[in-house]
This record gives sequence, C-alpha cells and structure tokens, in this order.
Amino acid sequence: MTEVLTEPPMAGDEITTLLGTLERNRKTLAWKCADLDAASMATRIGASAVTLGGLLRHLTRCEASSFVWKLNGGPGFTSSEWDSDWEWSADSDVDKTWREWREAVERSRRLVAEAMADGGLDRAKGHEFPDGWGTASLRRILTDMIEEYARHTGHADLIREAIDGRVGEDAP
Repeated sequence: MTEVLTEPPMAGDEITTLLGTLERNRKTLAWKCADLDAASMATRIGASAVTLGGLLRHLTRCEASSFVWKLNGGPGFTSSEWDSDWEWSADSDVDKTWREWREAVERSRRLVAEAMADGGLDRAKGHEFPDGWGTASLRRILTDMIEEYARHTGHADLIREAIDGRVGEDAP
C-alpha cells in the first residue's frame, strides 16, 4: 500500500479501486489549482464565495476531519474553523496553503494504511456519531472523501476555466 496510485485500475479489488479513485480526484483538484498566484486563487464566479484557495483550504480540513476525526476519533473542528476555510484574498499565503494540503494528504495516506492493517475497509473505530448513526467504516470514509473531492473539483473546473481557460477532466 505504499505505492500512490494516480488512476483506479480497470479491474482491481475494492481497496485499490477506492484509493485509485481518491488519488485521481486529488490529482485533478491539485491540477485545477496549480500554477496560480494568490490573486488568481481569489477569483470568484458570480455571487459565489468559493475560490480555488478556499477549496484547497477546505479540502485540507476535510482530509483531517475524515481521517483524523472520523477514522481515529481525534479532534474535530468548530463551525467557525470550517467557515474560515473560505476566507481567501489576494494576499493569502499560497505556498503555506499548498504545504498544508500536501501534509494533510500524506497524513491521510498514512492513516489509511494503518487502518487497513487494523481491520481493513470494515474498520470502524473512530468517532461515534450520535442518534444511532454509529461509527463510520474506512470504506464509508473513503467513499465520502471521493465524493467531496469530486464535487469540489467541479467547482474548481469552472473557476479555473474563468481564470485562464484551463479545462480538462484529468490532470496530464
């Protein structure tokens, strides 16, 4: 599991397919946000507050929420912390944002590998949700992260096209 896939296999097992799909989504989102300065990463479309910088911060927090909190029961985040993800301006620190996202992704990869060694996709030992929801399995958390990246990559696609015309489904 140390190999980082960039594409899901055409006919792989469940974990390889899930991880390959997540990695493809991460790679595509990174490509949509790459090679831009802070002012470009502050671009908005219409009335939306969503920016590429905000998306990158949000997905950094989603990585931690999914794999530190949900998967392992570590600390969660407050509403104001989630809200602050979207605050991006032309003087925001692009390099710091990229560094934090990459660190979060690396930590997530490590935590997934540990969970696979400790119960596999059925492992459910993290945060217990109230009201009978229970504890999410690694399978559910990976599926949720794939969905999170896919949704926000769609946002990034529209914003990036408005900035400089970069379009495409998968990163080169």
